[in-house]
Amino acid sequence: MSVPVSFRFPKRLKERMDVFKGKVNWSEEVRRFVEARVAELEKKELLEKIDLIIKDLPELPHGTVVKLLRDDRDSH
Repeated sequence: MSVPVSFRFPKRLKERMDVFKGKVNWSEEVRRFVEARVAELEKKELLEKIDLIIKDLPELPHGTVVKLLRDDRDSH
């Protein structure tokens, strides 16, 4: 299901778009752009939330990651 949304463009831009009427589906072009932009903003928001969570985590003692990797490698 879709709902109508309107955008305002400068008159000169609309005139330039009209040159390509029939060659370009402007509605689809705008829809794809908005969808990509919303996805980009959602990812950015999610990364900001993840950063906040990570900042609250305690730091591991120096060498912990190396020890965990060695232990895992040696267990196989």
